[in-house]
This record gives sequence, structure tokens and C-alpha cells, in this order.
Amino acid sequence: MKFNKSGQSAGSPAAGLRSWGGLLLAAAASLGVASLLTACDQFSGTLTADFVYVTSARAAGPNQYGEVDVFEINQESGRMRPLRTSPFPSGGRNPVAEAVHPDNQTLYVVNRDDNTIVQFAIGTDGKLYPQDTVNTPGIFPVAAAVSGKNLFVADTYEPLPTCSPASPCTGSVAAFPILANDALDRDHPFSNTDLGTNYWPLIVPGSPSHIVLPVAIAASGSNIYVAAYDSTANTGYVFGFEVSGTSLIPTNGGVPTRAGIRPSAIVADPAGSYLFVTDAGRNNVLGFNLSSAALTPIAGSPFAAGNEPSAITIDKTGKLAYVANSLDSTITAYSVAAGGALQVNATYASDTQPVAIGIDPELNQYLFTANFLANTVSGYQINSTTGALVNSQFSPYAANANPTAVAAIPHGAVAK
Repeated sequence: MKFNKSGQSAGSPAAGLRSWGGLLLAAAASLGVASLLTACDQFSGTLTADFVYVTSARAAGPNQYGEVDVFEINQESGRMRPLRTSPFPSGGRNPVAEAVHPDNQTLYVVNRDDNTIVQFAIGTDGKLYPQDTVNTPGIFPVAAAVSGKNLFVADTYEPLPTCSPASPCTGSVAAFPILANDALDRDHPFSNTDLGTNYWPLIVPGSPSHIVLPVAIAASGSNIYVAAYDSTANTGYVFGFEVSGTSLIPTNGGVPTRAGIRPSAIVADPAGSYLFVTDAGRNNVLGFNLSSAALTPIAGSPFAAGNEPSAITIDKTGKLAYVANSLDSTITAYSVAAGGALQVNATYASDTQPVAIGIDPELNQYLFTANFLANTVSGYQINSTTGALVNSQFSPYAANANPTAVAAIPHGAVAK
């Protein structure tokens, strides 16, 4: 008779029971592991509320391209965890702006130094897949916005042979239709029939020689608004345009609205009632009514902000607003009162020099900033009643060098 190492006969009932027990334990362990993996898969699917895309300007990737960090926001803690395959090359040098298609399946990244917009498909896991690259009409694009089936872009200088940093000229705005596959229709851009161009120069009536530099774009309904800085007169403006087919019609007879000294960011509320512009020159926020082509100030405007406000966002209820103050490294939280007036609730610390700010689109519960000098992203949980901010778990989070812009999509939108 053969004996095993425990002294039992290999064919004995005790050995059989032990083997059978081992099989049961192994099966149970396998089921346990499978259940654990299934549970993990379920948790990863349900606890990731959003994907956040953060561009970093300093060249680090292949071909000296910038980077796009991708974070997933945990819906319970707000923790922002980078994807394992993050970062992704931005497809160009010095990415400075982003825009998301309304279907949440495409990200557009603006690369300033290459005069390009790169289209990325967004995978169900949040990863980025480059699809196409389009050149902007002008020189040094700085801002972009998507509204409906069109993308709008602002260039620092209009495309004239004499325009350069050494010999600056006025800026311009242009637009591309978005095709069914989310690509930009480069062959049929918006047309300015008055000038025979595919762009609209930013010109102040009566002062055509002034150098007007765009800084930000906001879309609201069928209109777009461009915040710009008149470097000749040291004055801020908001230019309005109405979308008409594949053309833009300047609103208010082409006369821009004065907007402080040095506009830095612009946003419209979700209802399309109000427009807010941060003024880094006077450290405040200007509010305008959107009830007519001629923007009219909101009662009480301008509203106090911190030093050098650089970015602004409004939650999807339209009742809370937040401004990133780059020089103070703070965030000013506001309530939006009836009539659009901003009421300061509190000020919160961020990491060094926040230059971009956003709110998670899925839960409307978490806020984040890109901190240019700290090379980090800060995360906060929003109290939906008071607007108060509390640091998210483990915030701030490491990013690549010099983050410049943020954009986000809800996880559920790409998980279908």
C-alpha cells in the first residue's frame, strides 16, 4: 500500500476526503477570486464618476509634444486617480485649451505653438486615441468652444504675412462644422463673405489699428462671445457673434462691449441668461445680461474676486460659481442670486497658481483646478446647499509640468 506524506494511504477514505476537501476549497477560492474580481469590476464601473483631462504645456512627450493627463474621479471620495496609461501626447506643442463634443466621445485639444486642433476619440475606459489634426486659420490659437455641431476657435493673431510676436496684429475668431464622425470639416470652414476669408478679425469700430488679443470663448445658444484685451488702449472687450448657417454675424452692429481692463476668462450660465467675465486687471468679475444683443451689466457688477482671477466656472444648477485666483492661489466661491448678482460665500486655498477650473459633469459634486506653477491638480467636494468646498481625498494630485486647461466627461456617457 502506498502512503502519502501525511501517513495516510493514498487510496484511504481519509485521503479521499482530504483531496475532495482540497478540491472544494480550491473551487471556493476560485469562486471567491472570481466574485472579488466581479465586485472590483462593478465598483470600478460605478465608482468612477468622471474622467478629467488636464493639458500640460511644457514639452515632455514624443516630438516635444505637450501632455494630457487623464484622471478618474471617485464618486464617493472625490479622489482623482490617474489612468495607468496616462499621460497621452497632446499631438502638438504647448497645448493651452480643450473642448468636449456634446456626445462626450471626443476631446479637442488646442496646441498653441503648432496652430493646431487635435481630435481625440475617448474610449470607454477614458483613454485617448488621436484621430485627426486641423490647422487653425490664424496664428497661436488660445481658446476653443463647442456648441451644437460647430467648434469655435480664437487665434492670437489673424493670418497675415506681417503678423508675428515681433510685429503683432489683431486677433481673430473662426469656426468649423463638426462632421458625423466628430472630425472638423476642414474643407468647409465657416466663411466670412464680407472679407472673403475663413475668419473674423477682432476690430474695434473707429480704432481699426488697435491690437485686440482674444483670451477666451464662451458659447450660449446660437451665440458665441469672445473675451479680448485691447493692448493698444489697455481695455477689455466682449465681442458677440450669432451663428447663421456656416457664417458668423457680429451682434450689436459689430460694436463690442467694454469689459474691464484685462479679461482673462468667460462663461455663460447654463440657462443662457447671464455672462460672466473675469478681469485680471481689476481683480473682479463682470456680469452681463444676455437678454439682448447689447450686453447690459447685471445690477451690482463688477463683483469682487481675488488677485488676478484666471478662470471661472458655474455649476449645472446655475446657482454656484467659482473663480480661480492665480496670484493668490485661492478659489472664491459665490452664490448666484436672482438677477445674476454674485454673492461671495468664502475663499479657499488651492495649490500654486491655479489657471483653470472645472466641475464634474456627472454628479455636479466635485470641483478641480489645474495649478500651473505647482504642477498639480487640486480636488474639492462641493456642498450643494452652501457651495462650501472641502478637499477631496489625497488632494492635490501630481500632474505633468505646467498644467494649462481642464475638461471633463461623465463616465456613464462613454460606458454605454
